[in-house]
Amino acid sequence: MLLISRQGKVRLSKWFTTLSPKAKTKIVKDVTQLVHARKSKMCNFLEYKDTKIVYRRYASLFFIAGIASGDNELITLEIIHRYVEILDRYFGNVAELDLIFNFQKAYSILDETISGGELQESSKKSVLRALTQADAIEEQEAIEEGSVNRRE
Repeated sequence: MLLISRQGKVRLSKWFTTLSPKAKTKIVKDVTQLVHARKSKMCNFLEYKDTKIVYRRYASLFFIAGIASGDNELITLEIIHRYVEILDRYFGNVAELDLIFNFQKAYSILDETISGGELQESSKKSVLRALTQADAIEEQEAIEEGSVNRRE
């Protein structure tokens, strides 16, 4: 899964297969060029080597997924859309800056939604509930850490 800005900057990348850093860089560069070269009215699916690329543009970001040739493109588009909906609910109308300054939350949301390249949780409410619980634990740990530091 890649999130790439209109300027070609990678905002998020999550790989579910093991590749060398050099291979990843080449794939990102090639796929970015392919996606940016396409017109907005063109199909959201394209072929890249032995992989299908499924992408969708939301505002200034391209959400890109690489899938096996036998996988369903429409389900992948739906997974991308579900991820964007969850980001929207969590951040309240998500923008590129939200993902830049809160990239760890964007990765957490992706990890709650997709695991090992497969949809883990389709329920937006369940994902948001898990994130809210994680946020509460982080806040509690920060409070406890602050009180420990004051005692010393």
